[in-house]
Amino acid sequence: MGAPCNGCGLCCLAEPCPLGMLVSRRRTGACVALRWSPAERPGQGGRYVCGMVADPAGVTGWRNAWALRWLKALSLRWIAAGQGCDARPLEAVRPPSEGPPPG
Repeated sequence: MGAPCNGCGLCCLAEPCPLGMLVSRRRTGACVALRWSPAERPGQGGRYVCGMVADPAGVTGWRNAWALRWLKALSLRWIAAGQGCDARPLEAVRPPSEGPPPG
């Protein structure tokens, strides 16, 4: 939490942000704007990105260039891009059917 984004996508897979709620039209579940971006260079891993920033036309269906530039800039502000990760830490839970941990 607070570290630079590493593109894991967990935050957007867990629940949409306020912007994601608008474009997804839901308050729970994965955000429909989440996009996979393949590695730019061989040997690097890809990362998840916000489609409202990377491809607003693909998310909204809009085609007007000035509106897409405006929407991208607004989206960067709304998702607080560059401000650090805000995903809650995940907690691994052992299913009850597996019994106690070995040891």
